[in-house]
Formats: sequence, C-alpha cells, structure tokens
Amino acid sequence: MIWEPSAVALAEGITHRGSPWWAPVTRTPRHLFVPRWWDRENGTYALCAPHTDEEWLDAAYRDTSLLTRVGPLHADHAKPEDRPTGLPTSSTTLPSLLLNLYQHARINDTSTLLDVGTGSGYGTALAAHRLGSGRVTSVDVDPYLVEIARERLRAAGLRPTVEAVDATGPLPGGPAAFDRIVATVAVRTIPESWLSSLRLGGWLVTTIAGTSLIITAKRNEDGGASGRVSWDRAGFMHARHGEDYPPALSVLLGAAHGLDGEDVTTGPYPIVDVENAWDLSSMLSVTAPGIEHVYRSGEQRVAIMAHPDGSWARATAAGTERPTVHQGGPRRLWDLLDEIRSHWLINGELPVRGARVIIKPDGRTILARGNWQAELA
Repeated sequence: MIWEPSAVALAEGITHRGSPWWAPVTRTPRHLFVPRWWDRENGTYALCAPHTDEEWLDAAYRDTSLLTRVGPLHADHAKPEDRPTGLPTSSTTLPSLLLNLYQHARINDTSTLLDVGTGSGYGTALAAHRLGSGRVTSVDVDPYLVEIARERLRAAGLRPTVEAVDATGPLPGGPAAFDRIVATVAVRTIPESWLSSLRLGGWLVTTIAGTSLIITAKRNEDGGASGRVSWDRAGFMHARHGEDYPPALSVLLGAAHGLDGEDVTTGPYPIVDVENAWDLSSMLSVTAPGIEHVYRSGEQRVAIMAHPDGSWARATAAGTERPTVHQGGPRRLWDLLDEIRSHWLINGELPVRGARVIIKPDGRTILARGNWQAELA
C-alpha cells in the first residue's frame, strides 16, 4: 500500500515544513494503528472495516478522531452485526490536537516523555519518531491496547516502552523520570504519581475531566506545579480504572422525563444544549462535577440534567421561548446553570478559561482568576 502521499497531505493540513513535527507526521503510517473503527449510527455504533485501500487511507489520514473501542468492545474484535451502545472508551485522537498538546508541553529534541493514554498508539508513534524510542514511555489501563499498540509500533519500526498500568497510580520509570507528561485522558485532579514522576522544571499537559479545559503546568520545588488553563479547548475520555466506566445516570435521566419535581418555575433564558456550549459546560462541571445531560431539539426543545446526588432538572420550551423548568433532589441544577449564564452576561466571559492553576504536592488542583477560585473535586 502506498500511504506516504496521504501522510504528507495530512502534515500539510495540520503543521508546516519548518515544524519539528512535520517529519513525524509524514513518516508515521496512521492507517496501521486503526484498521477498523466505530461510527455513531442512530444512537448505537456501527463497525467500519474498509473494503479498499482507498477507503482506508481516506479515513485514516483525515484530521479527525476515530473511535476504536465502545464499552468493553474493541473494533478489532467486533463482528459486523455488533451494535454497542455504551460510552466510547478508546480512540485515535485527531492528529492536530495531538500536536497542539505536544506544543503546549514545550517538547524539545532531548525531552523524555510520558504519554498517558496509549490508545491506538498513533500519538506514541509521533513522539517516538520525534524523540527516538528510548525517550518515550506510554501507559494505558487496557492490556489489549498496550499489546496491540506494541505490535503496531514495531511494525512502524518503533520500540518505545509501552506498559499496562492505571495511570492514576504508580508509574514506570521511578521518581523524576520524565521531562514532560502529556495525557490524552482526562483527570479531575492531578494524580500524585504524575508530580513525583516529573522532573523539577518539567511540564505536564492534561485536561480536566468533564470539561474542555486544557491545563499546562510546570513542576515546582515544593513538589507541586503551577500553570494556567489554556485558551484552547479539548475534550478527552475520562481516565478509567478497568474494562469500562461505571454505570451512567441513565435511570435518573430517564425518570426525569416525567417527574413533576418539588419546584416548577419559568427560566429566564432560552434552553441551551449545555454539552455543546463548551465554556458553559466547563464552568458548570467545575461548580457541580458529575452532571450528565440529555438534549432534544425540534419544535419542542427539552434539556434534562442529572447528578449522582439525586438532583435533576428538566426544561422544556418551544423554540427560544422561556422554558418551564421542573427540578428535584437536594440541589437545583437548572438554577446553578442560570447563575452561570447570568455571570457570563454581566461579565462578558467565564473565569475558568485562562485561569491560573495551582497544583499542590498531593495533587489537589485549584483554579483561580481575579476574585474567583475553585478547588476541583
């Protein structure tokens, strides 16, 4: 298969010939790392197994993410009739986002890198081409992903260290083993093991689970780190600790379709699709982590929110009219959302974007901007 022109075309779209990442993108056979994948189809996922080289190359060298695992089912092991309905649990990240994260990490030619979230292995391959295999270590919680990534990396002529570990626990390499840590899985607070594995003055880049917030932070002498929330945005799957994520709030979300609730009010603002309003969603997640959403558009718009503490809210309205809001449980979730929207209208922006990041040696993570401050939980 002649894949090199496709890799060059991808490089032309996401970087430039003067970039140190140009050569890694052009030399990495992305198709090798994603022979099959999942496409979302009518609320489930359908297996994509390309029938021709042209179809395979066209998909693999687009600047897009391809889902490789849904729930516990990897596309490599799926049958054509399989239709998984769980949450995505692994993917090959869109290449431009990988380069963006690597640039945030200030990687240079002598950096030693811990790549958290091996996934397909494509991002590991880019780093190994840039730095050399001996300077790159990659970890993933999934033994199969690690095994198959090793095989595909070897097929691409690369031999970085790839190990199956829970990245929130002890890491390979020992204390202060890495100059850079880049995570393509999201965490709520920074694991202590990341801080202890990072050399003084080293940089870590990750995203906050449940948000689109990218954190870039530098390791301090006190064992913690400090940095900033980027103005860029990215969304990654949560770091998991086993085969799949814990059960979602589907029962409460389903029940909220018909509950009256203790409070029935008229909201001041039109209904918004919170999950696709990234800054709004991020601020809400920092304020009340763990909320899940359902949104339906059409002549009648419906938005439902549910929280693990049993709180729920349902807003319904025609078009952009003010919604009827039903709420129940210990907290009023829609009221929290409206408070954030009011702050946005009054101040012109939300404080999470561009906030300072203070990471304590035990991993406690604090965001601060102006008079606003929040400790992540």
